[in-house]
Amino acid sequence: MGDDQRFVRFLRDRIGLDVASVGPALIERAVAQRSQATHARNLDAYWTLLQGSAAEQQALIEAVIVPETWFMRYPESFAALCKVAKARLAERPGVALRILSLPCSTGEEPYSIAMALLDAGLAPQQFSVDGVDISPISIGRATRAIYGRNSFRGAPLTFRDRHFAATDDGYLLDPQVRAQVRLQVGNILDPLLLTGELAYDFVFCRNLLIYFDLPTQQQVFEVLKKHTREDGALFIGPAEGSLLARLGMRPIGIAQSFAFVRDRQATPAPTPVTPAPARLQMPIKLLPEPGRQPLRSRTRAPTQPVANTDEAVASDGAGLLAQIARLANEGKSADAQAACDAFLRSHGPDPQVFYWLGLLSDVGGQVLQAQGYYRKSLYLDPQHAEALAHLAMLLTAQGDIAGARRLQERAARSDRPQVQEHKR
Repeated sequence: MGDDQRFVRFLRDRIGLDVASVGPALIERAVAQRSQATHARNLDAYWTLLQGSAAEQQALIEAVIVPETWFMRYPESFAALCKVAKARLAERPGVALRILSLPCSTGEEPYSIAMALLDAGLAPQQFSVDGVDISPISIGRATRAIYGRNSFRGAPLTFRDRHFAATDDGYLLDPQVRAQVRLQVGNILDPLLLTGELAYDFVFCRNLLIYFDLPTQQQVFEVLKKHTREDGALFIGPAEGSLLARLGMRPIGIAQSFAFVRDRQATPAPTPVTPAPARLQMPIKLLPEPGRQPLRSRTRAPTQPVANTDEAVASDGAGLLAQIARLANEGKSADAQAACDAFLRSHGPDPQVFYWLGLLSDVGGQVLQAQGYYRKSLYLDPQHAEALAHLAMLLTAQGDIAGARRLQERAARSDRPQVQEHKR
């Protein structure tokens, strides 16, 4: 495709896609695939066809957005949802909860929401779930509700025994769960999206913002806020919390929930120039990714307990990591910082700890210090996806678009080594 940016601009305007988030090679392959499928003589001919065909425009979008999702992904989020949902029902007895999954892909997320709430004891009449996605093909698969093994990952999978029936084609979802979910096609950039719908108590929009440039992120955030009740909660992806913290949101205080509410004491940053200080709370996931082991260069005994904590610093690395997570999730930023320092003294440099130090500095408004910690994390682990994503956000806010895009490309490659995981 070379220097031909027509298709990049088309995808940016239609679905808000930032090419750096998925890499230009993916878009080039998609354009070449569709050009060949339509027997276009060259790219000019295909561009002309694209402009005059709504069906081909959708086909190109489908070729670019290759969704990958599975049931009960980020299980802590669903546990947190059940907890706050029960509290909300107790506050408003007789008023059914409204929940939105956007984008809902092939249905795993909205159906997971329904299964989790039913398993938590909620009655069917106490909640409803809306699932919206830009892809008619994905909505069709979600409506069919038959899933293969790839949709079931991790353990335990006991929910599959409760809510699915094995068939020759895969696992068929129980009609009771399907009845809780209403599916429809929609584009989050469409001004008429969900027109006439009441605001939702809880909105799930996970791993979407990371695919947009900063102006589009802010535009989409306003859409999400519009469709979330004033006292509602927004569930996002692990790498998106830093952005929300700067846009006037705060964590709900449940570890690894990735859920945010409006922070009426905060002032959102009006322009993407310099990140404004946010509340000293950890906005995103803290525990290490499954399978990621700390990188250690030496081992020593811890020297002293963390100041101002209610218990001594654990002597083992896992205990220290868990303590950092607990302190940060409780909003004890200074104590979390001290726990990080204690870990580094006793166990040596670690990419995850430097990443946490970056987050603590980031949400505290210490931008340059945050950059330094993120870079230390990447020095030890060049493909640390979260450090890449957050450092890219900071560079974008400072106007270093080229540097941010290089980092976004690295983050996209590390997060999706083989299959492009793109929840639009």
